[in-house]
Order: sequence, then structure tokens, then C-alpha cells
Amino acid sequence: MVEIATLKTERLTLRQWQSEDYKFFAALNADPVVMKYFPSCLSAVQSDAFADKLVSLIAKRGWGLWAVELKDTAQFIGFVGLHQPEAELPFTPCVEIGWRLAKAYWGVGYATEAAQAALQFAFDTLNLNEVVSFTSVTNKQSQAVMQRLGMVNTRQNFEHPSVSAESPLREHVLYKITKQQWSTLRE
Repeated sequence: MVEIATLKTERLTLRQWQSEDYKFFAALNADPVVMKYFPSCLSAVQSDAFADKLVSLIAKRGWGLWAVELKDTAQFIGFVGLHQPEAELPFTPCVEIGWRLAKAYWGVGYATEAAQAALQFAFDTLNLNEVVSFTSVTNKQSQAVMQRLGMVNTRQNFEHPSVSAESPLREHVLYKITKQQWSTLRE
């Protein structure tokens, strides 16, 4: 049986998903503000299926896109973590770091704090050489998180195959950070 990693930061716990997370996750995925840079909001059925998949991947590997909760209240606020994209992208295979938090928890550093813990895990525990992140060119908020993490814009924009050709969200930026860059930032 695989040991499932739980990460802790000053204010957050990154953990395996629990059944009570699903209703909050469905509300988050139905919020047009949260989902602005995705092709569409998710129905409750789609959201539950996505959460089931994340649970399964974490159970299989021991890591993934963890559920994030506030330490002091145990309130679920979204997900942050590591993922191996299934889409055929110009830079796959790879491990990406990603996040999606409920709007009420934006602007206070939670995404950056949790992502730093996930990167530490990626480099120290998984011994990865690099981690990537990507988003629509219009998603400046996520790009700002990538920059705060020390990730570098590769200037290798690409058309995401899962986004329709007509969509203004199709063009994506690609950021990355190497283990060496991460180590240098920690010194």
C-alpha cells in the first residue's frame, strides 16, 4: 500500500480528499469567477468525478492535487499540488504544479504558501529535476503566483489542445523551475 503524503505549512494542511470536501469543491467549480480561465464551470456531477479522479491518483501515487484546508478551522478551501498532465503537450511527460482555491481565500498568500510546500515535496521527496506550470496567457493572477514561487516564464507559449481553437483561453504560457533554481532560492 502506498503511503499518502500530507503536507503542512504555517496556516494550511495539504491532504487526501474527504467526502465532505465534495460539496465545497462543487460550489468552487460552479463559481464563474473561480473558473474564469477554464473553458467552463463544472456541474456537481463533473466536479465529483474530478474529485474522485484526484482521490484515486493520490491513492495510487501517494501525492497529487491535494485538498487544502485551513489549519485552525479545518475548512476546505480548494486544491494545490502536483499532477502529471494526461493531455499531449509540447513538453510532456512532466510534473506540473497547480492550484484552484475558492474566491473567498484569494489574496492572502494561501496558493503561494501551499505551492511552496508542494515544490519542496517535489524536489526533496520525489527528487524531480524540474516542475512546470501553465495557464492561459490572460490569467495574470496565476502567473503572479508562479513568479512568487521563483518559476521562470520559458517564453514557449503553446495552444492547449483541450481548449477550443476559437477560445481566447487557448494560448497558454509555460513556466518552470528546476531543482537547482529552487535550491538557490532557499539559501
